[in-house]
Amino acid sequence: MKIDWVPGDHLGLQMPAHTEAFIKGGPEFLTQAFQASGILPNDNCVTDVTGFQEISGGSTGRKLIVSVDYEKPSPELHNDLFVKFSRDFDDVHRDAAKTQMELEVLFALLSRDPGFPIAVPTCYYSDYHHQSGTGILITQRIPYGFHGVEKLYPKCLDYQMPEPLNHYKALITALARLSGAHKAGRLSSVVEEYFPFEPEKLSVSQRKPYTPEKICEKVVQYAQFSHDYPQILPKNIRSEAFIARIKEEAPKFQALEAVAKKILQSDSELTALCHWNAHVDNAWFWRDASGPLECGLMDWGNASQMNLAMAIWGCLSAAELTIWDNHLDELLELFAEEYKQAGGGTIDLQKLNLHLKIYVGMMGLAWMLDAPKLILAKVPDLNHVDDRLDPRIQRSERGRSQLLIMSVFLNFWQKQNMQEVIDYMTNYSN
Repeated sequence: MKIDWVPGDHLGLQMPAHTEAFIKGGPEFLTQAFQASGILPNDNCVTDVTGFQEISGGSTGRKLIVSVDYEKPSPELHNDLFVKFSRDFDDVHRDAAKTQMELEVLFALLSRDPGFPIAVPTCYYSDYHHQSGTGILITQRIPYGFHGVEKLYPKCLDYQMPEPLNHYKALITALARLSGAHKAGRLSSVVEEYFPFEPEKLSVSQRKPYTPEKICEKVVQYAQFSHDYPQILPKNIRSEAFIARIKEEAPKFQALEAVAKKILQSDSELTALCHWNAHVDNAWFWRDASGPLECGLMDWGNASQMNLAMAIWGCLSAAELTIWDNHLDELLELFAEEYKQAGGGTIDLQKLNLHLKIYVGMMGLAWMLDAPKLILAKVPDLNHVDDRLDPRIQRSERGRSQLLIMSVFLNFWQKQNMQEVIDYMTNYSN
């Protein structure tokens, strides 16, 4: 059932549930909302909405870009804003994901703290109605391509991005600074209320795990996929030796999934508040004078306290294989150093590396062996493509993303001693 206005659970204001209600609310609603959030003084107001456009994208909710005028303009007030709703009443599948915004709303409220340790879009108003799953988030609009901000980089197109390593260093630095600040107790006390550690949340979607026998079937299906479309896969993950190895190791790993979760859930030293999906398309980048590349992070749906391996995989899973093959140790060391400087303490790099192997193995088996079927659905003429960078693959975000992230997972498995990890988990459970 479509609703128009609901009361926010946190700021108490009646808020619009969709674009038509937002338009009707106009400057009066925006003034009340911005004053309620504290970003607009009571002696100032929004006088006009001078621009309004609905935009597509993302997997949840409707989105708008708007421009506003203030009675008393100020350099601290942005005229260009981004509006995101949790609801899409015209699309039942997108609307079903409405609950994802609840944590994003809470994070936006948290980010209003003046001492927040990383750059995020300035929050103008954010609230959520838990009972109906209705929420709205209003932030500054990031000026991609203007005022020193780099253009937006789509997911899984890093080969078109300049200096990929420096961009991932900026992302890893931001993640570490946030997690370290939380661990040091430098964030508001509401973190524990809004984002309590819930050990069972090692992925953002829960489903019944595959059995070892089912994993074996999926490896066989992947082997057939690699045989049919070798031109789109790296040689090392389609070799007979690797197929034979993962066919043996993957079911054994899957049989230990409960042990893997226990290991990742039980180590408080590697648990902190972080972003679960810090891909380049959820960030913006800039460089101040001659300093290092900096970044801010957005799209904080499903933000939570998590095992740090989850955050690192969420950041690097869409990176090119060269980042994993040549720079993984460097990036893990950077994370540990920035985390320590932020007050989080010393991270055992050997343990972090082990947790990363366990998490990548667990999540890869849970999701990425399903990728061949999804790739074929998105790129039905796969027989005719030349290679992974063929435009028929690259213009499908879902197709290219599934292909690259599956390749990252399998390449990581091939390069690591996963039998050693299996042995560790087996001994841990005894």
